[in-house]
Amino acid sequence: MRVVYWTAILGVAIILGVFAVSNREAASLALWPLPFVVGLPLYLMVFAAVLAGFLVGVLTAWMGGARRRRELRRCRRRNEALARELAATQAKLNAVPLDEAGRISGTEPAPSVLPAIR
Repeated sequence: MRVVYWTAILGVAIILGVFAVSNREAASLALWPLPFVVGLPLYLMVFAAVLAGFLVGVLTAWMGGARRRRELRRCRRRNEALARELAATQAKLNAVPLDEAGRISGTEPAPSVLPAIR
């Protein structure tokens, strides 16, 4: 799997390198309300636009997962509370002495509640 990953990375790097070499001409970048005009190589403008799009996508995905992360935190806290409660209950049960039959020692079985059938 790593071979496929690194092969894909190498392929993308070669394509980006060829693109950068092929588009070294200067292009001017001007933003309308600002009086500045910047001359940059075309490949830098394209790479900057791709990077900006990537960052916007990552930010959008992160914000979209906020509800799921909040739910997972709530479930994790609930799970930890239930684990603590279970451990406390098991400790109480282990402290109670039992007889040979597995019943709590010193207690009599509960009387039958059902009437006798004749």
